[in-house]
Amino acid sequence: MNYQNMGTFDAGVIQRPGGAVPQGGMTMDAAGIASGQAFLVSELEKRDALVRKPLTSVTYPRDIVVKSGGGWVDFVSAQSVGYGLAGGSGAGPVQAGGANGLPIVQANLDKGVYKAHAFAAALRVMWVDMQKAGFIGRSLDQLLQDGMRMAYDKHMDQNVYTGLEEYGTHGLVNHPDAAETTVAGNGAAAPSTKWADKSKEQILADINSAILSVWEAAEYDEEAMPNHILLPYGQYAHILNTMVTDLAGESILDYVLKNNVAAKNGRTLYVGAARWCKGAGTGGTDRMVVYVNHERFLQVEELVPLARVMSQPNAAEFCYDTAYAANISEVELFYPQTMGYFDGI
Repeated sequence: MNYQNMGTFDAGVIQRPGGAVPQGGMTMDAAGIASGQAFLVSELEKRDALVRKPLTSVTYPRDIVVKSGGGWVDFVSAQSVGYGLAGGSGAGPVQAGGANGLPIVQANLDKGVYKAHAFAAALRVMWVDMQKAGFIGRSLDQLLQDGMRMAYDKHMDQNVYTGLEEYGTHGLVNHPDAAETTVAGNGAAAPSTKWADKSKEQILADINSAILSVWEAAEYDEEAMPNHILLPYGQYAHILNTMVTDLAGESILDYVLKNNVAAKNGRTLYVGAARWCKGAGTGGTDRMVVYVNHERFLQVEELVPLARVMSQPNAAEFCYDTAYAANISEVELFYPQTMGYFDGI
């Protein structure tokens, strides 16, 4: 065997017929390939199997009922009815001897119409990249599908919370039919409405006042008692981390969840954080959203859930194109009086 062309190790460098190469490794030149170092570069490598995706979050399925089905439509309609009784329901129906007429119950039917829109986007996988993906054991198509799903969820998140300004729709935090008000001040010499400047009792008073305000607007209907509150993350963290007293192991959030109006009336109140509430109030103030999270009062519809609708080769671009589509409604607020905004927290 001829060892004439093999290098020797000397003073931190590899000595070979072509000259010295730095200790960090050989370059992919002809000499490196000839000496077998190309094999080492590709094989002496630990590959992390985890593909790290972008950091993001969506919370819309938590905060609204998502109803599925309906097909490809431009609008969604919902029927409502109001009733009236001649003379009112108090003394109006009272009868006496000799009465010769009865008050008539009348019904006023109304139809609400809500916009729907199509979501559509495409994936493009280059043919050469598809062939290369077979060597690394990962599906390029699956990676792109995950990206499509992320784009759809981000679209739904905005559609649910703020709507699409370009198309005149609104969401949970900015619906024009919901009542707006500013929470009470803290009564200090330097007055403030912010929760960071309030006691636990004042924060509870803000929440109870908000619940009662919305419930009163709904004629105190038992089913219309608010059960869902959204806060900015800052205020949510404040009531979660601030203890009621220095000695108590109970946070303000625990205190509020036990002592709010809904809980005292046998209801379960959810208090959660949503990034869309920050700056959503009048004048850029932080907003608390109080509403009834139930499909009778509020929902959004996936009329056609996101689906892979067609795929074909594209010879001109040397790739495969795949189209995805969905049909989605705007937020459907059936009873505007069951939602209220409370700014300045």
